[in-house]
Parts: sequence; structure tokens; C-alpha cells
Amino acid sequence: MDTEVYSNTGGQSSKATPLGAIAKFAASGKRVRKKDLGMIATTYGYVYVAQIAMGADQAQTLKAIREAEAYPGPSLVIAYAPCINHGLKAGMGKSQAEEAKAVECGYWHLWRFNPALEEEGKNPFSLDSKEPNWEGFQDYLKGEVRFASVMKQYPTEAADLFAACEDMAKKRYACIRQKLPTCSLLAKTWLRNAMLLTSVWLQWTGATKKLNNLF
Repeated sequence: MDTEVYSNTGGQSSKATPLGAIAKFAASGKRVRKKDLGMIATTYGYVYVAQIAMGADQAQTLKAIREAEAYPGPSLVIAYAPCINHGLKAGMGKSQAEEAKAVECGYWHLWRFNPALEEEGKNPFSLDSKEPNWEGFQDYLKGEVRFASVMKQYPTEAADLFAACEDMAKKRYACIRQKLPTCSLLAKTWLRNAMLLTSVWLQWTGATKKLNNLF
């Protein structure tokens, strides 16, 4: 579950904390963008990866979990999880609705990467969320204390931080859209490289055993 902070130790800032959000060790708003763990994991080419938000799409959530369980290899499912450290103005009882808002405005995206589809000649990457309504992005940020408090305490910097956060979200979405036609080729390339490295390793270990036998 991605709460975007270290929730189990008191809500400290982490690499998952988004640009502009206040957290412990980032009292004036984090100044660097969030690490995209999901996209990083897809570069391996043989790991099932999905990004979900149950409050936004329960069917997609269930499908991703089932696919991850059935996949014959490592799987990573990243679920957006509103946390008490976010300071939801609507209250934690509305966390499911907050997840839906996050997806609708483009703050969070729903997708799946299933390398097993390569065997069927299909693109392993699927974008499951609709085109975001970017007009609601800033309102989404202002609905959480972790962002709204930046505006209250640092008004001169808040506008720039929020604009940068939205810009990062748009670039991330553009990257996902770009990945749709190229992901299949990427997975094939990584698979080919993995097979090549395995072949080299087997040849090397075989040669090593022969040398050991000589001595």
C-alpha cells in the first residue's frame, strides 16, 4: 500500500512522498518528485506490476490481484492508500472517495503490466483509468492538509509547488501513454538480454568447473 510516507514510524517523508507535500523532514513541502516504483519495476521485463485504487475501480483492483496471484513469477501490486497523515479534510471515512478523486484528476493512474501476454503476441501494458480531468487537480491537493498547509504557511511558494506537482503528474501520464505502444518491445528486449546473460553465465560456470577438475 502506498501511503506516500513512512506511516508505521510517524509519517516521515520518503521517496514515495509527492512534490509539494508536507511531512516530517519536509516541513516546508517536499522539493523533489515522487519515485515511480511501478514504472521502475516494469523495466525488469519479467515482473507483473499493477497500480490500483479500490475506491476508484473495484473491478480493476480485483482483476489486478487475481492476475498477480496467477502470474508464474514475481508480482508487485501498488495500491493507493490515503493515510491519516494526509489530513483529509473530508475525514478518513471518505478515503474511498478520495481515491476516486485522485484518479479522476490525474493524481493517481490505474494500469497493469503483465509479461505473460507476450506469449499471446499482445502488449503487456494496459492503461485502465480514463483521461484525467486536470481542472480538478489543484482542488484535490487543497482538500488535504499535507498540501493545504503549505499554502497557509508558505503562500509565496505554494503556487509554484502545486503547479510543479501538477506538471509532474501530467508528464507521468504522458509517459504512461507513450508506454502503450513501446512496452511490448521493451519486454522483449529485456527478455532477450536476460537469456543472453544466462547463456554466458552457464558457459562461464561450465568452463570454471573444467578448470577446477584440472587441479
